[in-house]
Amino acid sequence: MNAAERAEAPSPGLTLRSTTGAAYRFDPGALCLELLTTGGPGPYQRYEVLHEPADVTAWAERSRLTPTPEVAVSATEVALVRGLRDALFRVVIAHMRGEPHPPADLAVINETAARPALAPAIGPDGRRRWAGAPRGTALAATVARDAVELLTGPHVHRIRTCAAEDCHLIYVDTSRPGRRRWCSMEHCGNRHKVRALRARHSEEG
Repeated sequence: MNAAERAEAPSPGLTLRSTTGAAYRFDPGALCLELLTTGGPGPYQRYEVLHEPADVTAWAERSRLTPTPEVAVSATEVALVRGLRDALFRVVIAHMRGEPHPPADLAVINETAARPALAPAIGPDGRRRWAGAPRGTALAATVARDAVELLTGPHVHRIRTCAAEDCHLIYVDTSRPGRRRWCSMEHCGNRHKVRALRARHSEEG
């Protein structure tokens, strides 16, 4: 999926829930970073949501892929998607820390990207659709290619973690000014404003 295809999504972003249960929208700015919200390696394992094929299908339906792909996923492909996600997680974290990209994880991303990806087509009604009967492997390849584009593209230096100390969501700031600090203004951005207001009132009191 290239940058133009990413831009086709009418309202990109995922609906997440805070620890209090409040729903908010989070737009990580790239398809591959959307996958990082499903869990991850090490301490992020406790957030794992990709346990079975239906979970991967549900993530694809929530993603910025347009139109929504109807993907058939096997148990083996669930492991493939999770392996790609964990490799991407480690590479992105290393990048943000200014550390060398782990070679084994780069190999996972590159090998997955080399597989056939989801192919766009024009349907009989003139609308865009996905060709054939997409499998989980094609979905993984599409995500991996998006990761390659992001990590070698013009916004690679804008991959960041939310500025809130207790939030670990990762996004790429694609805005023109490049001043994004929060995963979501309605969540962490708003919490920061409330804390700052309380601090000022405390000082004034």
